[in-house]
Amino acid sequence: MDRIRIRGGRALKGEIPISGAKNATLPLMIASLLTEDTLVLDNVPQLADVTLLQRILGNHGVDVMLSGKRPGESEHAGQTVQLSAKNIVDTTAPYHLVSKMRASFWVIGPLLARVGQARVSLPGGCAIGTRPVDFHLAALKMLGAAIEIEGGFVIASAREGLRGARIPFPKVSVGATHTAMLAASLARGESVIENAAREPEIVDVAACLEKMGAKISGAGTGTIRIEGVERLHGARHAVLPDRIETGTYAMAAAMAGGDVELLGARPELLEAPLELLARAGVEVTRTNAGIRIRRDGAGLLPVEIATAPFPGFPTDLQAQLMALMTRARGTSRITETIFENRFMHVQELARLGARIHLDGETATVEGVERLKGAPVMATDLRASVSLVIAGLAAEGETVVHRVYHLDRGFERLEQKLARCGAAIERVTG
Repeated sequence: MDRIRIRGGRALKGEIPISGAKNATLPLMIASLLTEDTLVLDNVPQLADVTLLQRILGNHGVDVMLSGKRPGESEHAGQTVQLSAKNIVDTTAPYHLVSKMRASFWVIGPLLARVGQARVSLPGGCAIGTRPVDFHLAALKMLGAAIEIEGGFVIASAREGLRGARIPFPKVSVGATHTAMLAASLARGESVIENAAREPEIVDVAACLEKMGAKISGAGTGTIRIEGVERLHGARHAVLPDRIETGTYAMAAAMAGGDVELLGARPELLEAPLELLARAGVEVTRTNAGIRIRRDGAGLLPVEIATAPFPGFPTDLQAQLMALMTRARGTSRITETIFENRFMHVQELARLGARIHLDGETATVEGVERLKGAPVMATDLRASVSLVIAGLAAEGETVVHRVYHLDRGFERLEQKLARCGAAIERVTG
Protein backbone atom coordinates (compact mmCIF):
# COMPACT_ATOMS: atom_id res chain seq x y z
CA MET A 1 0.00 0.00 0.00
CA ASP A 2 1.37 3.43 -0.94
CA ARG A 3 2.54 5.91 1.66
CA ILE A 4 4.03 9.40 1.54
CA ARG A 5 7.36 10.22 3.15
CA ILE A 6 8.19 13.81 4.11
CA ARG A 7 11.32 15.35 5.59
CA GLY A 8 10.22 18.64 7.10
CA GLY A 9 11.93 21.96 7.42
CA ARG A 10 12.16 23.11 3.81
CA ALA A 11 10.57 26.36 2.70
CA LEU A 12 8.42 26.25 -0.42
CA LYS A 13 9.17 28.46 -3.38
CA GLY A 14 7.69 28.33 -6.86
CA GLU A 15 4.37 27.78 -8.60
CA ILE A 16 1.59 25.26 -8.02
CA PRO A 17 -1.09 24.85 -10.71
CA ILE A 18 -4.60 24.42 -9.32
CA SER A 19 -6.64 21.54 -10.73
CA GLY A 20 -10.32 21.47 -11.62
CA ALA A 21 -12.68 21.20 -8.67
CA LYS A 22 -13.52 17.66 -7.63
CA ASN A 23 -16.75 18.85 -5.98
CA ALA A 24 -17.96 20.30 -9.27
CA THR A 25 -16.57 17.58 -11.53
CA LEU A 26 -18.58 14.76 -9.97
CA PRO A 27 -22.07 16.34 -10.32
CA LEU A 28 -21.11 17.64 -13.77
CA MET A 29 -20.28 14.11 -14.89
CA ILE A 30 -23.55 12.87 -13.41
CA ALA A 31 -25.40 15.56 -15.38
CA SER A 32 -24.49 13.64 -18.54
CA LEU A 33 -27.31 11.22 -17.64
CA LEU A 34 -29.83 13.97 -18.39
CA THR A 35 -29.25 13.99 -22.15
CA GLU A 36 -28.76 11.53 -24.99
CA ASP A 37 -26.25 13.95 -26.51
CA THR A 38 -22.55 14.22 -25.65
CA LEU A 39 -21.39 16.35 -22.73
CA VAL A 40 -17.76 17.48 -22.98
CA LEU A 41 -16.01 18.54 -19.77
CA ASP A 42 -12.62 20.28 -19.80
CA ASN A 43 -10.22 20.75 -16.87
CA VAL A 44 -11.27 17.47 -15.24
CA PRO A 45 -8.79 16.43 -12.52
CA GLN A 46 -7.15 13.01 -12.51
CA LEU A 47 -8.52 11.62 -9.25
CA ALA A 48 -9.52 8.22 -7.93
CA ASP A 49 -13.10 9.48 -7.38
CA VAL A 50 -13.33 10.60 -11.02
CA THR A 51 -12.16 7.19 -12.20
CA LEU A 52 -14.66 5.45 -9.93
CA LEU A 53 -17.52 7.63 -11.17
CA GLN A 54 -16.59 6.75 -14.75
CA ARG A 55 -17.15 3.09 -13.80
CA ILE A 56 -20.47 3.88 -12.14
CA LEU A 57 -21.72 5.88 -15.13
CA GLY A 58 -20.47 3.17 -17.47
CA ASN A 59 -22.64 0.72 -15.56
CA HIS A 60 -25.65 2.86 -16.53
CA GLY A 61 -24.62 2.85 -20.19
CA VAL A 62 -22.66 6.09 -20.39
CA ASP A 63 -19.86 5.97 -22.94
CA VAL A 64 -16.85 7.77 -21.44
CA MET A 65 -13.89 8.88 -23.54
CA LEU A 66 -10.78 10.68 -22.35
CA SER A 67 -9.11 13.05 -24.81
CA GLY A 68 -5.40 13.81 -25.04
CA LYS A 69 -4.00 17.28 -24.45
CA ARG A 70 -4.35 19.85 -27.19
CA PRO A 71 -1.25 21.50 -28.71
CA GLY A 72 0.20 24.17 -26.46
CA GLU A 73 -1.54 23.00 -23.30
CA SER A 74 0.39 22.87 -20.03
CA GLU A 75 1.43 19.47 -18.72
CA HIS A 76 -0.72 20.26 -15.71
CA ALA A 77 -3.88 21.06 -17.68
CA GLY A 78 -6.80 18.87 -16.70
CA GLN A 79 -8.27 16.08 -18.75
CA THR A 80 -11.03 16.47 -21.30
CA VAL A 81 -13.78 13.92 -20.76
CA GLN A 82 -16.58 13.19 -23.21
CA LEU A 83 -19.68 11.53 -21.79
CA SER A 84 -22.45 10.15 -23.95
CA ALA A 85 -25.54 8.67 -22.32
CA LYS A 86 -27.47 7.96 -25.49
CA ASN A 87 -28.96 4.79 -24.04
CA ILE A 88 -29.55 4.15 -20.35
CA VAL A 89 -29.05 0.39 -20.11
CA ASP A 90 -29.32 -0.07 -16.33
CA THR A 91 -30.98 2.05 -13.67
CA THR A 92 -29.36 0.24 -10.73
CA ALA A 93 -26.34 1.75 -8.97
CA PRO A 94 -24.93 -1.21 -7.03
CA TYR A 95 -23.64 -1.23 -3.48
CA HIS A 96 -20.07 -2.27 -4.33
CA LEU A 97 -19.65 0.95 -6.34
CA VAL A 98 -21.84 3.50 -4.51
CA SER A 99 -20.48 2.44 -1.11
CA LYS A 100 -17.04 3.70 -2.14
CA MET A 101 -18.09 7.26 -2.94
CA ARG A 102 -20.97 9.21 -1.50
CA ALA A 103 -21.50 11.58 -4.45
CA SER A 104 -22.39 8.67 -6.73
CA PHE A 105 -25.78 8.55 -4.98
CA TRP A 106 -26.66 11.71 -6.93
CA VAL A 107 -27.31 9.62 -10.07
CA ILE A 108 -30.78 9.02 -8.61
CA GLY A 109 -32.06 12.47 -9.69
CA PRO A 110 -31.07 12.33 -13.38
CA LEU A 111 -32.16 8.69 -13.71
CA LEU A 112 -35.60 9.53 -12.33
CA ALA A 113 -35.91 12.62 -14.52
CA ARG A 114 -34.74 10.90 -17.70
CA VAL A 115 -36.24 7.39 -17.51
CA GLY A 116 -38.62 7.53 -14.56
CA GLN A 117 -36.94 4.97 -12.34
CA ALA A 118 -33.82 4.33 -10.29
CA ARG A 119 -32.51 1.74 -7.83
CA VAL A 120 -29.55 3.21 -6.00
CA SER A 121 -27.62 1.82 -3.06
CA LEU A 122 -27.47 3.90 0.07
CA PRO A 123 -24.13 5.73 -0.07
CA GLY A 124 -20.69 5.40 1.48
CA GLY A 125 -17.64 7.64 1.26
CA CYS A 126 -15.47 9.22 3.96
CA ALA A 127 -16.42 8.15 7.49
CA ILE A 128 -17.00 11.67 8.82
CA GLY A 129 -20.52 11.32 10.14
CA THR A 130 -23.87 9.94 9.10
CA ARG A 131 -24.69 12.56 6.43
CA PRO A 132 -28.10 11.01 5.71
CA VAL A 133 -29.81 11.33 2.34
CA ASP A 134 -33.16 12.31 3.86
CA PHE A 135 -33.11 15.76 2.22
CA HIS A 136 -32.36 14.25 -1.20
CA LEU A 137 -35.26 11.85 -0.93
CA ALA A 138 -37.65 14.48 0.43
CA ALA A 139 -36.85 16.72 -2.54
CA LEU A 140 -37.53 13.89 -5.01
CA LYS A 141 -40.83 13.11 -3.28
CA MET A 142 -41.86 16.77 -3.61
CA LEU A 143 -41.10 16.45 -7.33
CA GLY A 144 -43.55 13.56 -7.52
CA ALA A 145 -41.36 10.49 -7.10
CA ALA A 146 -42.45 7.43 -5.16
CA ILE A 147 -39.66 6.31 -2.81
CA GLU A 148 -39.11 3.00 -1.01
CA ILE A 149 -36.08 1.70 0.86
CA GLU A 150 -35.51 -2.02 0.64
CA GLY A 151 -32.44 -4.15 1.27
CA GLY A 152 -30.10 -1.19 1.50
CA PHE A 153 -31.36 0.30 -1.77
CA VAL A 154 -33.47 3.35 -2.51
CA ILE A 155 -36.07 2.32 -5.08
CA ALA A 156 -37.56 5.38 -6.79
CA SER A 157 -40.07 5.72 -9.56
CA ALA A 158 -41.86 8.49 -11.45
CA ARG A 159 -43.74 6.70 -14.21
CA GLU A 160 -45.54 9.86 -15.32
CA GLY A 161 -42.40 11.98 -15.02
CA LEU A 162 -41.41 14.50 -12.39
CA ARG A 163 -43.37 17.70 -11.86
CA GLY A 164 -42.16 21.07 -10.62
CA ALA A 165 -42.53 21.83 -6.93
CA ARG A 166 -41.49 24.09 -4.07
CA ILE A 167 -38.57 22.43 -2.26
CA PRO A 168 -37.81 24.07 1.10
CA PHE A 169 -34.72 22.56 2.73
CA PRO A 170 -34.72 22.79 6.55
CA LYS A 171 -30.91 22.91 6.48
CA VAL A 172 -28.43 23.85 3.78
CA SER A 173 -27.19 20.75 1.95
CA VAL A 174 -24.87 20.83 -1.05
CA GLY A 175 -25.67 17.25 -2.08
CA ALA A 176 -29.41 17.68 -1.78
CA THR A 177 -29.26 20.96 -3.74
CA HIS A 178 -27.40 19.16 -6.55
CA THR A 179 -29.95 16.33 -6.52
CA ALA A 180 -32.94 18.67 -6.64
CA MET A 181 -31.43 20.92 -9.33
CA LEU A 182 -30.50 18.02 -11.62
CA ALA A 183 -33.87 16.34 -11.26
CA ALA A 184 -35.93 19.53 -11.61
CA SER A 185 -34.20 20.43 -14.90
CA LEU A 186 -36.42 17.90 -16.71
CA ALA A 187 -39.51 18.17 -14.49
CA ARG A 188 -42.75 19.63 -15.85
CA GLY A 189 -43.31 23.17 -14.62
CA GLU A 190 -41.39 25.41 -12.23
CA SER A 191 -39.43 24.27 -9.20
CA VAL A 192 -38.17 26.57 -6.45
CA ILE A 193 -35.39 25.36 -4.16
CA GLU A 194 -35.44 27.32 -0.92
CA ASN A 195 -32.49 27.46 1.51
CA ALA A 196 -30.35 26.19 -1.35
CA ALA A 197 -26.60 25.74 -0.99
CA ARG A 198 -24.66 28.71 -2.36
CA GLU A 199 -21.31 27.03 -3.00
CA PRO A 200 -19.41 27.94 -6.19
CA GLU A 201 -19.71 24.32 -7.34
CA ILE A 202 -23.51 24.70 -7.37
CA VAL A 203 -23.10 27.77 -9.58
CA ASP A 204 -20.74 25.87 -11.90
CA VAL A 205 -23.15 22.95 -12.32
CA ALA A 206 -26.03 25.36 -12.96
CA ALA A 207 -23.95 27.14 -15.62
CA CYS A 208 -23.30 23.84 -17.38
CA LEU A 209 -26.96 22.84 -17.21
CA GLU A 210 -27.88 26.18 -18.76
CA LYS A 211 -25.48 25.47 -21.63
CA MET A 212 -27.37 22.17 -22.04
CA GLY A 213 -30.65 24.07 -22.37
CA ALA A 214 -31.88 24.16 -18.76
CA LYS A 215 -33.66 27.27 -17.47
CA ILE A 216 -32.13 28.09 -14.08
CA SER A 217 -31.91 31.36 -12.17
CA GLY A 218 -30.64 32.23 -8.71
CA ALA A 219 -27.75 29.76 -8.46
CA GLY A 220 -25.35 31.12 -5.85
CA THR A 221 -28.22 32.52 -3.76
CA GLY A 222 -30.48 30.86 -1.24
CA THR A 223 -33.32 30.53 -3.77
CA ILE A 224 -32.89 28.70 -7.07
CA ARG A 225 -35.68 28.70 -9.66
CA ILE A 226 -35.82 26.06 -12.37
CA GLU A 227 -38.28 25.97 -15.25
CA GLY A 228 -38.28 22.38 -16.42
CA VAL A 229 -37.68 21.64 -20.10
CA GLU A 230 -38.65 18.64 -22.20
CA ARG A 231 -35.09 17.70 -23.09
CA LEU A 232 -31.50 18.81 -22.65
CA HIS A 233 -28.82 18.74 -25.33
CA GLY A 234 -25.05 18.35 -25.35
CA ALA A 235 -22.62 21.10 -24.36
CA ARG A 236 -18.99 21.86 -23.57
CA HIS A 237 -17.99 23.19 -20.17
CA ALA A 238 -14.72 23.82 -18.31
CA VAL A 239 -14.69 22.85 -14.63
CA LEU A 240 -13.90 25.75 -12.29
CA PRO A 241 -10.63 25.65 -10.27
CA ASP A 242 -10.69 23.76 -6.98
CA ARG A 243 -11.04 26.20 -4.06
CA ILE A 244 -10.33 23.46 -1.50
CA GLU A 245 -7.09 22.51 -3.24
CA THR A 246 -6.26 26.23 -3.42
CA GLY A 247 -6.82 26.67 0.31
CA THR A 248 -4.88 23.51 1.09
CA TYR A 249 -1.76 24.63 -0.78
CA ALA A 250 -2.09 28.13 0.66
CA MET A 251 -1.94 26.61 4.15
CA ALA A 252 0.91 24.32 3.14
CA ALA A 253 2.91 27.35 1.99
CA ALA A 254 2.03 29.20 5.17
CA MET A 255 3.11 26.22 7.28
CA ALA A 256 6.44 25.61 5.54
CA GLY A 257 7.18 29.26 4.90
CA GLY A 258 8.43 30.64 1.61
CA ASP A 259 6.80 32.15 -1.45
CA VAL A 260 4.33 30.23 -3.63
CA GLU A 261 2.03 31.34 -6.45
CA LEU A 262 -1.13 29.27 -6.94
CA LEU A 263 -1.73 29.36 -10.68
CA GLY A 264 -5.31 29.52 -11.92
CA ALA A 265 -6.72 30.05 -8.43
CA ARG A 266 -9.72 32.37 -8.13
CA PRO A 267 -9.62 34.43 -4.90
CA GLU A 268 -13.36 35.13 -4.95
CA LEU A 269 -14.04 31.43 -4.41
CA LEU A 270 -12.41 31.37 -0.97
CA GLU A 271 -12.44 34.83 0.53
CA ALA A 272 -13.06 33.58 4.09
CA PRO A 273 -10.00 31.28 4.21
CA LEU A 274 -7.73 33.87 2.59
CA GLU A 275 -8.90 36.55 5.04
CA LEU A 276 -8.20 34.13 7.89
CA LEU A 277 -4.67 33.47 6.62
CA ALA A 278 -4.04 37.20 6.49
CA ARG A 279 -5.20 37.46 10.12
CA ALA A 280 -2.75 34.69 10.99
CA GLY A 281 0.14 36.77 9.64
CA VAL A 282 0.44 35.28 6.15
CA GLU A 283 0.94 37.59 3.17
CA VAL A 284 -1.83 36.95 0.64
CA THR A 285 -1.69 38.77 -2.71
CA ARG A 286 -3.92 38.52 -5.76
CA THR A 287 -1.93 38.23 -8.99
CA ASN A 288 -2.75 38.16 -12.68
CA ALA A 289 -2.13 34.40 -12.64
CA GLY A 290 -3.84 33.53 -9.36
CA ILE A 291 -2.87 33.98 -5.71
CA ARG A 292 0.54 34.48 -4.08
CA ILE A 293 1.14 33.13 -0.56
CA ARG A 294 4.21 34.32 1.32
CA ARG A 295 5.57 33.90 4.83
CA ASP A 296 9.16 34.95 5.42
CA GLY A 297 9.79 33.40 8.82
CA ALA A 298 7.48 35.52 10.92
CA GLY A 299 5.48 33.53 13.44
CA LEU A 300 1.90 32.49 12.86
CA LEU A 301 -0.84 34.17 14.89
CA PRO A 302 -3.68 32.12 16.44
CA VAL A 303 -7.25 32.40 15.14
CA GLU A 304 -10.80 31.52 16.13
CA ILE A 305 -13.16 30.21 13.48
CA ALA A 306 -16.31 28.14 13.01
CA THR A 307 -17.00 26.24 9.81
CA ALA A 308 -20.06 27.34 7.87
CA PRO A 309 -21.71 26.90 4.48
CA PHE A 310 -20.38 29.15 1.71
CA PRO A 311 -19.43 32.00 1.89
CA GLY A 312 -18.22 31.00 5.38
CA PHE A 313 -15.11 29.01 6.24
CA PRO A 314 -15.45 25.60 4.54
CA THR A 315 -15.50 22.39 6.55
CA ASP A 316 -13.25 20.88 3.88
CA LEU A 317 -10.42 23.16 5.07
CA GLN A 318 -10.92 22.64 8.78
CA ALA A 319 -8.32 19.87 9.19
CA GLN A 320 -5.74 21.80 7.16
CA LEU A 321 -6.25 24.91 9.29
CA MET A 322 -5.89 22.86 12.46
CA ALA A 323 -2.55 21.52 11.25
CA LEU A 324 -1.40 25.07 10.52
CA MET A 325 -2.47 26.35 13.94
CA THR A 326 -0.39 23.71 15.73
CA ARG A 327 2.57 26.05 15.08
CA ALA A 328 0.82 29.33 15.94
CA ARG A 329 2.08 31.49 18.80
CA GLY A 330 -0.89 31.12 21.10
CA THR A 331 -4.18 29.31 21.38
CA SER A 332 -6.63 28.82 18.50
CA ARG A 333 -10.22 27.58 18.61
CA ILE A 334 -11.85 25.78 15.70
CA THR A 335 -15.52 24.82 15.82
CA GLU A 336 -16.93 22.27 13.39
CA THR A 337 -20.61 22.94 12.66
CA ILE A 338 -21.17 20.94 9.45
CA PHE A 339 -20.17 17.31 10.08
CA GLU A 340 -19.85 15.29 13.25
CA ASN A 341 -16.83 13.00 13.64
CA ARG A 342 -14.61 15.31 11.61
CA PHE A 343 -11.88 15.55 14.20
CA MET A 344 -10.35 12.13 13.55
CA HIS A 345 -7.07 13.76 12.50
CA VAL A 346 -6.53 15.13 16.02
CA GLN A 347 -4.99 11.97 17.47
CA GLU A 348 -2.64 11.66 14.48
CA LEU A 349 -1.53 15.29 14.75
CA ALA A 350 -0.86 14.58 18.43
CA ARG A 351 1.63 11.91 17.35
CA LEU A 352 3.65 14.73 15.78
CA GLY A 353 3.60 16.70 19.03
CA ALA A 354 0.49 18.84 18.53
CA ARG A 355 -1.46 19.92 21.60
CA ILE A 356 -5.18 19.80 20.86
CA HIS A 357 -8.07 19.51 23.28
CA LEU A 358 -11.53 18.51 22.12
CA ASP A 359 -14.72 19.67 23.79
CA GLY A 360 -17.73 18.61 21.76
CA GLU A 361 -17.60 20.34 18.40
CA THR A 362 -14.77 22.70 19.37
CA ALA A 363 -11.05 21.99 19.16
CA THR A 364 -8.66 24.14 21.19
CA VAL A 365 -5.21 24.15 19.61
CA GLU A 366 -2.27 25.29 21.72
CA GLY A 367 0.57 26.18 19.38
CA VAL A 368 3.90 24.45 19.97
CA GLU A 369 7.42 25.55 19.12
CA ARG A 370 8.17 22.42 17.10
CA LEU A 371 6.60 19.29 15.68
CA LYS A 372 8.55 16.06 15.34
CA GLY A 373 8.14 13.56 12.52
CA ALA A 374 6.44 10.22 13.14
CA PRO A 375 4.46 7.55 11.30
CA VAL A 376 0.81 8.63 11.03
CA MET A 377 -2.38 7.19 9.55
CA ALA A 378 -4.81 8.99 7.24
CA THR A 379 -8.46 8.52 8.20
CA ASP A 380 -10.22 10.47 5.46
CA LEU A 381 -9.49 12.76 2.53
CA ARG A 382 -9.08 16.11 4.29
CA ALA A 383 -7.52 14.62 7.43
CA SER A 384 -4.84 12.95 5.32
CA VAL A 385 -3.69 16.20 3.72
CA SER A 386 -3.59 17.90 7.13
CA LEU A 387 -0.93 15.35 8.12
CA VAL A 388 1.08 16.25 5.01
CA ILE A 389 0.88 19.94 5.95
CA ALA A 390 2.07 19.18 9.47
CA GLY A 391 4.86 17.00 8.10
CA LEU A 392 6.20 19.89 6.02
CA ALA A 393 7.15 21.70 9.23
CA ALA A 394 7.97 18.71 11.45
CA GLU A 395 11.57 17.92 12.37
CA GLY A 396 12.81 14.68 10.87
CA GLU A 397 10.73 12.24 8.86
CA THR A 398 6.95 11.89 8.71
CA VAL A 399 5.37 8.93 6.93
CA VAL A 400 1.67 9.17 6.06
CA HIS A 401 -0.02 5.80 5.60
CA ARG A 402 -3.29 5.05 3.76
CA VAL A 403 -2.70 7.74 1.16
CA TYR A 404 -5.42 6.27 -1.07
CA HIS A 405 -7.59 8.82 0.76
CA LEU A 406 -5.40 11.59 -0.70
CA ASP A 407 -5.73 10.21 -4.21
CA ARG A 408 -9.50 10.64 -4.00
CA GLY A 409 -9.24 14.43 -3.97
CA PHE A 410 -5.73 15.73 -4.67
CA GLU A 411 -4.13 15.44 -8.08
CA ARG A 412 -0.37 14.71 -7.99
CA LEU A 413 0.00 16.28 -4.56
CA GLU A 414 3.55 15.08 -3.90
CA GLN A 415 4.67 16.25 -7.36
CA LYS A 416 3.19 19.72 -6.90
CA LEU A 417 4.85 20.17 -3.51
CA ALA A 418 8.17 18.69 -4.63
CA ARG A 419 8.44 21.11 -7.55
CA CYS A 420 8.38 23.90 -4.95
CA GLY A 421 11.21 22.39 -2.91
CA ALA A 422 9.45 20.07 -0.46
CA ALA A 423 11.29 16.86 0.44
CA ILE A 424 8.31 14.62 -0.26
CA GLU A 425 7.95 11.35 -2.12
CA ARG A 426 5.50 8.53 -2.65
CA VAL A 427 6.70 5.10 -1.51
CA THR A 428 5.01 2.12 -3.15
CA GLY A 429 4.66 -1.29 -1.59
